Amino acid sequence: MRIALISDIHGNLEALQAVIAHVARQRVDLVAVLGDIVGYGADPVACTETVMTLAGQGAIVFKGNHDEAVERADPDMNAAALAAIVWTRGVLDGAHRAFLTALPLTARIDELLLVHASARHPGQWPYVMTPRDAELSLGATDARLVACGHTHVPALFSLQPNRTCVAFTPVAGTAVPLAAHRRWQIVVGAVGQPRDGSAAAAYAVLDLGQGALEPHRVPYDHQAAAAKIRAAGLPDRLASRLALGR
Repeated sequence: MRIALISDIHGNLEALQAVIAHVARQRVDLVAVLGDIVGYGADPVACTETVMTLAGQGAIVFKGNHDEAVERADPDMNAAALAAIVWTRGVLDGAHRAFLTALPLTARIDELLLVHASARHPGQWPYVMTPRDAELSLGATDARLVACGHTHVPALFSLQPNRTCVAFTPVAGTAVPLAAHRRWQIVVGAVGQPRDGSAAAAYAVLDLGQGALEPHRVPYDHQAAAAKIRAAGLPDRLASRLALGR
């Protein structure tokens, strides 16, 4: 089975459309959306409806902390993120909000666990950024593979025999073999707001049959996405960072 792992869309329709077009050429069997459909960007309605359509076509979709924040009275967020969520609440309708509210936190496919944040306390949204974070995530499940988003930075961690993790930085376009005798924590980069120094949208294809991870970067019109953010009156930082990938 080949699974397209996309995460952290964040209301960026231009990035989402570019990634969907790229995925269509990868011969995948399943699309998994690992949360944060909304937040930051100016197209939460179109992005939510696009993901709803994907779900209707068989994709599996998970809840992220920004999706949760739409209905949460006191989301733990910085000022810019909170401003975007308050604005997003005003443009989503009841059907959009019901879809986001009903999303699950995790799902298991054989030896793979899918989640937005760490497998350790998924609903508390811990980040997987360091080897220790990966160790805690893998320690919370017996799944051999865990795939998440949330950090906006692509990463890969391998659990060693001494129970510590080694970190790798995936290279776009280069498949990484996932040795079957190891356990792996996959962190998918962001579609809508990358933070690893590249403006290109990030996603990955996990080939369970071949035991490999295929990272991808997809250029998109980030200037158009930024212009929409500014036109909506959202914090300028949410627009300017798209060109920087930071």
